[in-house]
Amino acid sequence: MAFQVLGVHHVGVTVRDMKRSFEWYSRMFGLTPGPVSEGSGEALSRSVQVNDAALAFSMIMIGNTRLEFQEYHNPEGRDFDRSNGDVGSAHVCLEVSDLDAAYRDLVEKGAVFNAPPVTLDSGALIGSKWAYLRDPDGIQLEIWESPA
Repeated sequence: MAFQVLGVHHVGVTVRDMKRSFEWYSRMFGLTPGPVSEGSGEALSRSVQVNDAALAFSMIMIGNTRLEFQEYHNPEGRDFDRSNGDVGSAHVCLEVSDLDAAYRDLVEKGAVFNAPPVTLDSGALIGSKWAYLRDPDGIQLEIWESPA
């Protein structure tokens, strides 16, 4: 190959209100948002395949990966309405040191989980724990604990 994949630079998520998302992710996970940038114009619209696109974007560092928030000022997007089973649906999985403690802490802070945590009892990932929750825009997140 003429190039090498070095890692994942960021995962992008479109949100309705970046300030609300920043507050939620900061309160829930202790994450600190980076500076906000703005973008618009023909090149951006063509690149993101959104007519007359104008947006703000910012990244939050999580370990050595970034979570990018994009808030479109134009056009106003539709609310997220996908399930995990829909083709193209994606989620962000945050690895935590203690899933049970994270679950309790997040519930106390008002997080809404789909169901209580699950522990895998067979297969290559036996002993791993996970749980799905949604952010204020209904975007699917996962918390994960690998076995010791």
